Amino acid sequence: MRPGRRLHRGFPGKYNRFTACASCMHRTFERTSNNSERGYSMAKYEAKKFRSFEIELAGISKKAMEEHYKLYQGYVGKANEILDRLASGGVDLSKANPTYSEFRELKVELSRALGGIKNHEVYFNHLGGKGGKPGAQLLGLIEKAFGSFDGWQADLRATGIAARGWAWTAYDWDTGSVFNYIGDEQNTYPIWNGTPLVALDCFEHAYFMDYGTGKAAYIDTFFKLLDWGAVERQAEHFGIFK
Repeated sequence: MRPGRRLHRGFPGKYNRFTACASCMHRTFERTSNNSERGYSMAKYEAKKFRSFEIELAGISKKAMEEHYKLYQGYVGKANEILDRLASGGVDLSKANPTYSEFRELKVELSRALGGIKNHEVYFNHLGGKGGKPGAQLLGLIEKAFGSFDGWQADLRATGIAARGWAWTAYDWDTGSVFNYIGDEQNTYPIWNGTPLVALDCFEHAYFMDYGTGKAAYIDTFFKLLDWGAVERQAEHFGIFK
């Protein structure tokens, strides 16, 4: 598997489902070996800062963004808490069980916490643009897959309305094309060997404060705020245009 090639939010670079933005977010991992007996080397996550919080977003209030960021910080905290527990040596691996066990719950909830980190980092990173269309290379990929830019936008809009949590435009390394995927939670649904380029948060917390139940109007605002430069830097970083 080549770098950045899975559809979710794994560690940047190698073996990722969605790979978080690499252009303006320099993730800092504190590699530690808290459990020498098991040889765990756990990554510590830090909440990042984003340009989208430093500017006015037409259609998304400062208050909504501030509250949204608190949720992101919560995912960071819980991911680190779970990783610390896994590295502590206090979890009995012999009691692992698919119905219930501490080990299972930690692993499942870690995937949700990490999803909450990485989904939001892609989302926050490409908010604050002027919308419109991307440059020629990315536009070509979109038009090849959807027939037209308008076709892509209509499909992502419908995907977002149908989603209970997330909608992503991701590049599939197996087919060499982009597709709009749906997710009902932070950790669903994993499509391996893909890299996300656009992440649309469809949970109510992303829009309810400003739009009530008007998800469609929020999605229309999202398109107007999309920073295609950030999206293209993501694609360039992972070699999608090569």
